[in-house]
Amino acid sequence: MQGRVQGVFFRDTTRSRAESVGVSGWVTNRPDGAVEAVFEGEPDAVEQLVAFCRGGPSRAEVGSVEVIDEEPEGLLGFQVR
Repeated sequence: MQGRVQGVFFRDTTRSRAESVGVSGWVTNRPDGAVEAVFEGEPDAVEQLVAFCRGGPSRAEVGSVEVIDEEPEGLLGFQVR
């Protein structure tokens, strides 16, 4: 996610939402000011999180979201990195 996405509780809100829908993975701030996340779970639950990321928490201003489909790694739980 790019835009104003750091310092607006993006990672913590993403973690909370992921846990509530049973999605595993992680979310981290990148040095370039973007936020990167990996989601694994049921397709509908993952799509809910992707939809959330397109808007973010109330103080975020998301400019763009790039979605890349990859093979699952078998992650357990959700981490803020």
